[in-house]
Amino acid sequence: MKATWEKIDKNVVTIDVEVEADKVAGALDQAFKKVVQKVNVPGFRKGKVPRAMFEKRFGVESLYQDAIDILLPEAYTNAVRETEVEPVDRPEIDVEQFAKGQTFKFKAKVIVKPEVVLGDYKGIEVESVVSEVTEEEVNAELERLQSRHAELVVVEEGAAENGDTTIIDFDGYVDGEAFEGGAGERYSLELGSGSFIPGFEEQVVGMQIGDYKDVEVTFPESYHADHLAGKAAVFKVKLHEIKRKVLPALDDEFAKDVSEFDTLEEYKQDVVAKLNERKAKDAEQARESAIVEKATSAAEVEIPEPMVVTETDFMLKDFANRLSMQGMNMDLYYQFSGQNEDALRGQMRSDAEKRVRNNLVLEAIAKAEGIAAGEEDLNEELENLSKAYNRPAEELRSIFAANGNLANLQEDLVLRKTIKFLVDNSKAV
Repeated sequence: MKATWEKIDKNVVTIDVEVEADKVAGALDQAFKKVVQKVNVPGFRKGKVPRAMFEKRFGVESLYQDAIDILLPEAYTNAVRETEVEPVDRPEIDVEQFAKGQTFKFKAKVIVKPEVVLGDYKGIEVESVVSEVTEEEVNAELERLQSRHAELVVVEEGAAENGDTTIIDFDGYVDGEAFEGGAGERYSLELGSGSFIPGFEEQVVGMQIGDYKDVEVTFPESYHADHLAGKAAVFKVKLHEIKRKVLPALDDEFAKDVSEFDTLEEYKQDVVAKLNERKAKDAEQARESAIVEKATSAAEVEIPEPMVVTETDFMLKDFANRLSMQGMNMDLYYQFSGQNEDALRGQMRSDAEKRVRNNLVLEAIAKAEGIAAGEEDLNEELENLSKAYNRPAEELRSIFAANGNLANLQEDLVLRKTIKFLVDNSKAV
């Protein structure tokens, strides 16, 4: 096989490929064995029609498309490997020649990973971040822990307040007509959570047990259900029950209930230590992000649209997985948030583009500095993952290999080593 490539535009190349005639003959043989199982010829059982009779009756050209489908994937993959181009999207294929007894010629037009022109990335100056924990932060953390261990108590009298959990019935109407998904019975809604359509929860605040109220809202323009987007709606709401958080007292008993410590002071010291550790880690990550941002800003790179789309797809899938772990799916998220997939993709696009840009620049720096992740690095990472997930390192290696993610793990290691290189060569000011 022969393969040559030519750059025809920014980030676009064509690969000219020629496959030997004997491989064409082999592909035609495979195509015949596949097709002959499906044809009916009087006097012959299916699959038993002689090749010569088949070609006379149907023409050898009837095998061409199947033969191309057999040859093309492997030929294209080999051509990419031989020319060392890095495609980021599916190719446009133009078959230039395919016939019995001849070579197979095709042209692949493909968008490739862009060239990065690096700027200054050594000696980057970043401001030092103070990571000392303040008394206010300690108190805020204790209040958060209080709230997490609060008891929900039924309120017998009085009006619903922001932060309360209410049990409601609701029936929604648009233009006087009930709509699908607009009704619920004894639904548990935390006021102020932002889980319902904007404006809904605020109007439940102030209602008392047994109250009925018409809650008037307008669906967002980007609502996932097109027939409701931008429409005014009325929800007839009945309030059945109010539950309010009662915070436990911050004392020694609280410390004993929520930790292994006997006194509040001991527990508070542990909280301070953990906050210091978390804040130091956050400061380190902020420093890394600032350095990568400056290195990226100094570089020149034009990002192909397919790379942004692919990264957005990955982010959307990751978001769906995280929702699933919380017991929610995307349909419910769209319903509660008032968004649709297009709106969510639009929100993610900026971050997706930033991620792609950062990764491209970091890859270019790694290449310029000869930063790599070898077998020793991979083994060390697998051992770390083994401890984190309590599974044998070899088992994890097999899982990564089976899923085709071993190379991705190595690429991630290279990026991390590159970020460390940038940090080690930066200056704090």
